[in-house]
Amino acid sequence: MRSIRAHRLPLRPLARHSSSAASTPKTNALQSVLIANRGEIAIRINKTAERMGIRATTIYTDVDANSWHAGAGYQSFGLGPANGYLDGEKIIKIIKQNGIQALHPGYGFLSENFKFAERCEQEGIVFVGPPASAMQDMGDKARSKEIMNAANVPCVPGYHGSDQGELQLLEHAKKIEFPVLLKSVRGGGGKGMRIVMKEEEFMDQLKSARAEARGSFGEGGEVMLVEKYIVRPRHVEVQVFADKYGNTAALGERDCSVQRRHQKVLEESPAPDLDEATRQDLWNKARMAASAVGYVGAGTVEFILDKDTGKFYFMEMNTRLQVEHPVTEMVTGLDLVEWQFRIAAGEKLPLDQSEIEARMATLGAAIEARVYAENPEKGFMPDSGKLVHAVLSDAAKSDPDIRLDWGFGSGSVVSEAYDGMIAKLIVRGEDRATAIAKLATALRQFEIVGLSTNVEFLKRLCYSPAFIAGDVETGFIEKHREELFSPRRIDGEVFAQAALAVQSLQQKGASPHGTSIGFGSPSATSSRKLAFKIIDGYCAGEGEVVEANVAQVGRGLYDVTVTRKGQEPEVYKNVRTEPKTEAEVTKIESWFPEARIQSTVVNQEGETETKIAVFQHGVKTDLALLSPGWYEKALGLKEASSSVAAPMPCKILKNEVTEGQTVTKGTPLVVIESMKMETVIRSPQDGVIKKLAHKEGDICKAGTVLVLFEEEPEKQE
Repeated sequence: MRSIRAHRLPLRPLARHSSSAASTPKTNALQSVLIANRGEIAIRINKTAERMGIRATTIYTDVDANSWHAGAGYQSFGLGPANGYLDGEKIIKIIKQNGIQALHPGYGFLSENFKFAERCEQEGIVFVGPPASAMQDMGDKARSKEIMNAANVPCVPGYHGSDQGELQLLEHAKKIEFPVLLKSVRGGGGKGMRIVMKEEEFMDQLKSARAEARGSFGEGGEVMLVEKYIVRPRHVEVQVFADKYGNTAALGERDCSVQRRHQKVLEESPAPDLDEATRQDLWNKARMAASAVGYVGAGTVEFILDKDTGKFYFMEMNTRLQVEHPVTEMVTGLDLVEWQFRIAAGEKLPLDQSEIEARMATLGAAIEARVYAENPEKGFMPDSGKLVHAVLSDAAKSDPDIRLDWGFGSGSVVSEAYDGMIAKLIVRGEDRATAIAKLATALRQFEIVGLSTNVEFLKRLCYSPAFIAGDVETGFIEKHREELFSPRRIDGEVFAQAALAVQSLQQKGASPHGTSIGFGSPSATSSRKLAFKIIDGYCAGEGEVVEANVAQVGRGLYDVTVTRKGQEPEVYKNVRTEPKTEAEVTKIESWFPEARIQSTVVNQEGETETKIAVFQHGVKTDLALLSPGWYEKALGLKEASSSVAAPMPCKILKNEVTEGQTVTKGTPLVVIESMKMETVIRSPQDGVIKKLAHKEGDICKAGTVLVLFEEEPEKQE
């Protein structure tokens, strides 16, 4: 991870906004800080701390004992179980025992826990964040709406009161008029939030939202707000800063409209297709919101902007540093963590509003893409596991306008215990079109194998005509689903390169299946036939088997024939190839009759199959290398029939059916939780439940059978 492209700013006089501004600041320069977080944000905060001469301490749980961030600080301390980042008392004890002056909470975990902020204050620890009172007011969505209404900051029409009975909430929803949005007063990240399009759905959605909110936020999470749902909304937020002397500043806005599950996928600044009058009004209202709660430090005021009317409404205030703060750093040239440290030390805002706007006028546009462990083509289902091979964009090393914030690499484990974000890629361009093009180019250099990611989906977003035109809204992905998930044809050269790489690996004595069964001797130079199954959800023919026959015709020369069902074979004569294999990764350059092709082919061995990832022309293709049929039969390897398996490592929250029950296709079977996300597993068929394999609370690996169906009796001839 490289340093931020921002210099240390000299303090300069500000245009003051309050009568107290003339007072002399009482500063207490920070000497040491504990970073109460993990992964890329812990590493990123440590970078700025080091540059400012602040000695940083990191912490880690048992799950993260071998993580990058655990070795990033001056010293690092273990917290024990996976939920250790929420153990405020243990963290405070570490701070006191080691004479640490301050705590930076990052985002998530304890960052918006006002009681923890109060405890830090009681113990004389500098909390690098806002006052506990502001966190408490803004953390309660109902209370925050009251404050904003009093401060003349526009809010979405809705009910934020104490009537919490199911029928009472239904009546309020009917008065507001459907569609409505249900969300927990303690919500965040899309948890405990449901869109209710019509009255008949209200009760089921309310129960589901409350169950998820209790699981995510604990006691009190089931208290719900009901708001008017804006059909074509944009999510636009303003980065604000405030100091202890009444000064506030807006550091521009970010558009975060491209989302899945109410969680952000892309963030950009400035927001596209936004007139200057609306932009200035957003900034002013955000500063008013910060002033209304006596805010200090970095915060984000989030607004819903109605595409149909152009009006915007206060949604909530995040009382912390945001995941997407690097976007603002790119368009201002400022280090926001440095500003946090300075303000926490008692300094005034380093720049005033006019100086900030002058910087933004010259630095163009920036976009951030969040790289997640998830499977977009399967409903963005989260994934976890070991990163067998992780090569992220090299462009960040040479281009100061491309930045990569990440906390994982080859060999790292992305645990189901935490959020599945692997990295953040941030780019800047002189204008929005340039920034999008640079983002696409950088993404094409990514190579990640070992778990599913959204990298291919992010590339498709970059090429979407609607996104390029700036026609964004929070329903963008669903609206453009057909375009974003359209299957592509796999070129024959992909199968040829995969086969040549397997052949190279085998000749080095490292057979993909651990033996040479079905493939001949590793030293043989005769013809070999390989079979690949397409397991890539973005590709046409998913599930089909494609054969590749490799025949050596000379030193480093091969004839390769690719055969697909129902199609004429594709024959490549005298292919010259130069493979370089190291462990499971083969870098292969081949000269085909009409093209020179460079590929990276990665083998990932599993218990029953070997997965092959081919990176070619900036696109990843996922295949499975099939064993010979007799080999599968001999070892009893076959897919479980009449069953439903866990799609990812998970915890069983609830079995929705009983043994002996007759179900139809689409019936909810099991509710699971993975990476803090609740997912309903539905029946793929009509049938009778034979067995529920696990009880509530059980922890299951990916592929574990959850439900068995009664097998249909064989039909008599």
